[in-house]
Amino acid sequence: MKLEPIKTSGKSQKIKTRLHARNKNREQYDLSALIKVCPELKNHLKPNKLGVDSVDFSSPVAVKLLNKSILNHYYGIKKWDFPDENLCPPIPGRADYVHHIADLLGKNNLETIPTGDTITCLDVGVGASCIYPIIGVTEYGWRFIGSDVDSESIASAKQIVNSNPLLEGKVDCRLQKNSRDFFYGILKVEDKIDIVISNPPFHSSIEEAQKGTRRKIKNLSGKKVKTPELNFSGISTELIYKGGESKFIQDMVWESRKFAKNCYWFSTLVSKESNLKGIRKVLEKVEANQIKTIPMGTGNKSSRIVAWTFLSPEEQKEWRETRWKTPS
Repeated sequence: MKLEPIKTSGKSQKIKTRLHARNKNREQYDLSALIKVCPELKNHLKPNKLGVDSVDFSSPVAVKLLNKSILNHYYGIKKWDFPDENLCPPIPGRADYVHHIADLLGKNNLETIPTGDTITCLDVGVGASCIYPIIGVTEYGWRFIGSDVDSESIASAKQIVNSNPLLEGKVDCRLQKNSRDFFYGILKVEDKIDIVISNPPFHSSIEEAQKGTRRKIKNLSGKKVKTPELNFSGISTELIYKGGESKFIQDMVWESRKFAKNCYWFSTLVSKESNLKGIRKVLEKVEANQIKTIPMGTGNKSSRIVAWTFLSPEEQKEWRETRWKTPS
């Protein structure tokens, strides 16, 4: 798949221009098509400020039904369910991460994105929804290893994989038995990972998570809520890490150097720009060979991906030639 420049169209007012050019949800949702594959979604629409029907994003049930219909209509995933207490991911933002990572690989591969099951991704914290593997498999045909510290999340992800023929045999879900580890206990000596992805917990405590949710619900509905119901749900291991996002990523960086030759690129989302300085400082301490920061934007929110590799240019070339379908 060739990397193409971003194009605009005459429908610019209906296009979410901050989303990646290959994002299937770059244009406004086709609600009639989504309701066709998920009729129940119709019961969770309400007029927006312009009087046009829209999904009630302050409702966890509505958000989950929207995501079910998106995965069915746009990605061919017919069966997608998991416990309501688990994090329900916003699909467009998750897809953007995968597309930007595909571009990163493509730029290392003569502007051609390597596709198919010769590419293996490790999703650190796959979650009950199995969302990153779903997008990576359906969009690029990659293989995935999905790890998680929560056994029920792993069971849920396995159930989703086994329920959808598109995913069978392409996603290996592995339980991380030590909550302090990222790669130990998951990667085997012989494993070769082309790209590591991670969406870290970004709260340091339950109080901080609730405060953020109250702010989000107020923005979505205009209402103050004392004890909020998480509109994207999420169990504690998905949302909370002692020390927050910055500590999670820095711990991950320190451990990544022990697996320097197992992985081509390591990467993580960084939601808070203020965390970048500390993360880069640790990356310099572990002597990463290359460090990249990739900006992302979804809706009114700005985010970024930080990627790093320990491989020398010569080692990168050998890796591509032996593992990827490098263009001639």
